[in-house]
Amino acid sequence: MEGKAVGRVDFDLYLITDRHQTGGRALEEVLQQACRAGVEAIQLREKDMAAVDLLKLARGLKASLKGVRIFINDRVDVAVAASADGVHLGQKGLPPDLVKRSFGWLTIGVSTHSLDEALQAQARGADFVTFGPVFHTPSKASYGPPLGLERLREVAERLEIPVFAIGGVNRENIRDVISAGAYGIALISAIMASPQVERSASEIISELKRAKGAVALEPPEKPTRF
Repeated sequence: MEGKAVGRVDFDLYLITDRHQTGGRALEEVLQQACRAGVEAIQLREKDMAAVDLLKLARGLKASLKGVRIFINDRVDVAVAASADGVHLGQKGLPPDLVKRSFGWLTIGVSTHSLDEALQAQARGADFVTFGPVFHTPSKASYGPPLGLERLREVAERLEIPVFAIGGVNRENIRDVISAGAYGIALISAIMASPQVERSASEIISELKRAKGAVALEPPEKPTRF
């Protein structure tokens, strides 16, 4: 995505939380370890957590994880009350343009699962989108079969805002999604479920940097002549 405007999006690894995948470890402890390794943006996606508890968690992380961008999944009210950096909206959530008109300081991400959804999110003011599932992953099984790298490539080529690949992304396939045009990656289990969170996050960040560096050095594709 060389040359495309990124606006408010100054991170390329987007860690999404799931406290049920931490193996009994405190969520705050896991996130502290991930951020020590260099994670710079976290989406709190704890859909079964009461709003008051989610607010307490978000405020605590804002205070302890200095410089880390905190996003709240769907709950615009919690994002505002917690002075979060942004909100991440689903397809059944509030439209991004409505949120932006009322709370213009929030960076807005939108989950998308097709080119049409991604284009609509961009047209309505999203700052970035996640697109997937690119690969198979249990957490995204309800969205149907994996969409694959070619659909990711199509979305990345058509959008002018950052596209984060999501769904089954791990250290082994980071190069593939970056080569397909993704600006960054969004993931859950590769870090949240790791028995060595800091090490796993560090390895993923290093691989992401290598992948982006390698793609930047690739010669542009020559146009097909007819």
